[in-house]
Amino acid sequence: MIPLILSGGSGSRLWPLSRKQYPKQFLALAGENTLFQQTVERLALEGLEPPLVVCNEAHRFIVTDQLADIRSEAQSILLEPFGRNTAPAVAIAALKLLEEGRDELLLVLPADHVIDDVQTFHLALERARLAADRGALVLFGVPATRPETGYGYIRTAAGVELPDGVLPVERFVEKPDLPTARSFVEEGGYYWNSGMFVFRASRYLEELKRHEPSIYETCQVALARSEQDLEFIRIDPASFEHCPDDSIDYAVMERTDRACVVPLDAGWNDVGSWSSLWDVQRKDGAGNVARGNVVVQNSRNCLVHSEHKLVALVGLEDVVVVETKDAVMVAHKDRVQEIKQLVGRLVDESRPEAEIHSRVHRPWGSYDCIDEGGRFQVKRITVKPGASLSLQMHHHRAEHWIVVSGTAFVTCDDKQFLLSENQSTYIPVASVHRLANPGKIPLELIEVQSGSYLGEDDIERFEDVYGRTPALVS
Repeated sequence: MIPLILSGGSGSRLWPLSRKQYPKQFLALAGENTLFQQTVERLALEGLEPPLVVCNEAHRFIVTDQLADIRSEAQSILLEPFGRNTAPAVAIAALKLLEEGRDELLLVLPADHVIDDVQTFHLALERARLAADRGALVLFGVPATRPETGYGYIRTAAGVELPDGVLPVERFVEKPDLPTARSFVEEGGYYWNSGMFVFRASRYLEELKRHEPSIYETCQVALARSEQDLEFIRIDPASFEHCPDDSIDYAVMERTDRACVVPLDAGWNDVGSWSSLWDVQRKDGAGNVARGNVVVQNSRNCLVHSEHKLVALVGLEDVVVVETKDAVMVAHKDRVQEIKQLVGRLVDESRPEAEIHSRVHRPWGSYDCIDEGGRFQVKRITVKPGASLSLQMHHHRAEHWIVVSGTAFVTCDDKQFLLSENQSTYIPVASVHRLANPGKIPLELIEVQSGSYLGEDDIERFEDVYGRTPALVS
């Protein structure tokens, strides 16, 4: 069985912590490791191969870095130029396996879920494997224990049970309103749609070709025109943009007569909102979840997350407060689903806070904007051991570099030299330069930019080990 980890979501309901360029699956929201890393770690089971990963092109180096941090690797990383939902993502991966002559079972997992009881998950996985071996398309269903309006529901056929405790699907129900969700819980026999599946690659493609041939055919073309780039497979954007945007549920599971459910009662949570994150976190005696520099007084059932400033709550109930360097979000816990619409407004207004954090991650490390004005900008730059930026030039700005810790190897026109802690250098306008870290610890430095234009698109690259185009930032 081959795990297929889908890591293409943006997690807008968890704004401002989750943003388009660094979404929730890459954040440590429910433990020391990120949700993506936890998904990989729960696959430590005999019979499971290293995973395939499908992710957005912009997240490719985040994926490789986070895999390396837990000493893991993917057998292949497929890069989507843009999202087209889950049905095409799974189709591309299944087609690739058949192209390689491997018609294996696929375990499809979103990268942003929490499962507390991994042993129970493994037991359910074995039942799903047996059913998928018989040709079924298996969905893990979580028993609906409360009236949740943010999940899709599955009604299983009453009194009917297939071999190995697998349940046939009677019908799928889209996210209901609160009264309907309450009736589902009271009636029983309903499961939340977890978005996790097991099926054989060829079976999925057969059903997809039958019910959504346009997705099947477009994915065939996109994969045939894809290109290998380092350890990545770049899906052809010109073909892929014509692919319908559809989920596995709509494209296949709700139409096939071979769908079945394996019940999964293992502490599952899709961490789809701040309220669901509150559900899985450790709480104090008043039901509060506090993380970071937080003081809570006479407040109940609140979630407070501080990244930088002291956040103090007095006399509040059922609120969510999230502070980051460039944004503060306050919402009632019952209204957090509306944050997605709020982020849509920010996008419409071209607000950068919808897209990126003040700390921007790059394949060589990261940078954080400390201060800026009309003709200057100050950044804190971190370069990973052994990493280097591209050989580049800026037409409109000069830069001053001050090393805080570590060692910098600097190229500036025809000069090359080392800088150590408390040393600095000046990079004139239009000079060809490169910054590298030859050491074994991270390089930390302060960069002061000055000039008539300080945009990240003022860059001309001459060499780049990461294969990035000149239009992308350093």
